[in-house]
Amino acid sequence: MLLDLETLKGSSVIAADGEIGTVSNFLFDGLSWRIHYLVVDVGTWFKRRDVVLAISVVEQPDWTKRTILVRLTKEQVRDSPDVDTEQPVTRQQEIAMEEYWGKMAYWVSTHFEGGASIPTGRKYPVHTKEDPHLRSVRDLLNYEVWATDGEIGRLEGLIMDEASWHLGYLDVKAGDWLHGRSMLIPTRWVKSISWADLRIDLYHTRDGI
Repeated sequence: MLLDLETLKGSSVIAADGEIGTVSNFLFDGLSWRIHYLVVDVGTWFKRRDVVLAISVVEQPDWTKRTILVRLTKEQVRDSPDVDTEQPVTRQQEIAMEEYWGKMAYWVSTHFEGGASIPTGRKYPVHTKEDPHLRSVRDLLNYEVWATDGEIGRLEGLIMDEASWHLGYLDVKAGDWLHGRSMLIPTRWVKSISWADLRIDLYHTRDGI
């Protein structure tokens, strides 16, 4: 089933020992268009406002009830790498997340059989250049979308396949040339994303779209 990401924001995220918070954003790979992490607003139950949770530790969500179960405890969430979700993800932060959540994914797949111990948290340095591919869905909204022969409109949303967490379509609000209509454009038609110019370029012409 295809889902509009905007409708998923605010979904409750629940750990084994209680509610963690609500989904506030998503981090995706700008090359594969696949969501890798949820950004969760945890409120005030510990010092960080947001935490980043890997898709690998998420159970099958109940999108109807807007509930996401994760195979974690609050302590394991607290031990996760600190990521500034208001800034582009640095490469060092991504390495830290991959290392920590890779261990967690192994643990949650084997702990019922007694084959692994719970991984412990650790501190990671985060002061390096940003990663050009892991990006925020929230930051991408309102980017200009351009065909090869002119501007099409602005990005209003993204459509996800619930089974694969793949972002298959751009939801674009067209300009006057199409009477302000909304249209869905496959992400496979994206040629490039310019983070500096806030712009998405496509392979096709307006007529081709």
